[in-house]
Amino acid sequence: MDLVRAHTDNMDHAIQAVTATRIQSRLEATGIVVSRYGLVVVLLLIGVLKFTPEEAEGIQPLVAHSPLMSWMYGLLSVQGVSNVIGAIEIATAALMGLRAFSPKASFVGSSAAVITFLLTVSFLFSTPGAAHFKHGFPVLGDAGQLLIKDLVLLGASFWTASEAYRATRG
Repeated sequence: MDLVRAHTDNMDHAIQAVTATRIQSRLEATGIVVSRYGLVVVLLLIGVLKFTPEEAEGIQPLVAHSPLMSWMYGLLSVQGVSNVIGAIEIATAALMGLRAFSPKASFVGSSAAVITFLLTVSFLFSTPGAAHFKHGFPVLGDAGQLLIKDLVLLGASFWTASEAYRATRG
């Protein structure tokens, strides 16, 4: 009787392990798809907005204070800079969205998204008033509140780049 109970217990543990592995695998696959195509939607919407005068004016203080991007205003108008950024964001989204057809293109798009969000996160440090210390604690200003979400988008970009790169290797 003890042998039957031990065998049954072992079978129950094996079934639980297989079920847990399947759940974990499905959660991970869902997370990657939602992250990738969520990024695609965000980049498309934000990219299209860059072609509006309101958005061009809205990003101007961020770009103008960036040591990495301010030089663009020496070459292009406020709207021209915004248009270039918008075109890059739209192209990035399109490449990321090609994952089902070309993991390599999706890897390039995800890598471009990593660069995009590294640049926007850098605005937290270069934009006056984006963040300041109050009572020894960092407090976000209006620009900082707008930009802080880009930390999560940066992480999702690294994750989708990793997944697409793995798909190109095997």
